Amino acid sequence: MFSLTQFPLQFSEKALMPYMSEETLQCHHGKHLATYIKNLNDLIVGTEYEAMPLDEIIIKSAAAQDAKKIFNNAAQVFNHNFFFRCLSPNGGGNIPEVISKAFGDKEKLVTEFKSAAAGLFGSGWTWLVQDNGTIKILTTANADTPIAHNIVPIMALDVWEHAYYLDYQNRRADFIEAFLKHLVNWKFVLENMNQ
Repeated sequence: MFSLTQFPLQFSEKALMPYMSEETLQCHHGKHLATYIKNLNDLIVGTEYEAMPLDEIIIKSAAAQDAKKIFNNAAQVFNHNFFFRCLSPNGGGNIPEVISKAFGDKEKLVTEFKSAAAGLFGSGWTWLVQDNGTIKILTTANADTPIAHNIVPIMALDVWEHAYYLDYQNRRADFIEAFLKHLVNWKFVLENMNQ
């Protein structure tokens, strides 16, 4: 039987300060993600999804009208795991040229990403993805995820309020700025591009 367990953070809960607090990571990773994992494990018991790996659960449940709860929890597990791997205490800095060139230059990429993330109404995600060999920005609402649409994610930003509210309150734009300038694990992003 498949049972998903929670992976530890790649860094200490204090390592992203002052851009992301220990309290935010304890709540976001330790509680929100843990709840999605528990819910998913409970929901798939005795179903066809029980023996599937996470990505297959997402793809199959996305197409099933009667599996919305399974999809939402599975997708949120994937999205959060991916997001936390996009963070680094030594993050930010220079955007790799291969990525910025896809948008013309670094400034255009930053402007477009900020606009997409700030403009996403309600809860969701802002992604850098590879779609048929093209790097582009994508937003998804709620739990939706690129892999449900056969699109390859290379970077994710969680713009649900629980990702930033303890540190930034309603200042989503400041959170997006901090993410791009100080937190992005560009090494991980490049690894995703090259897979």
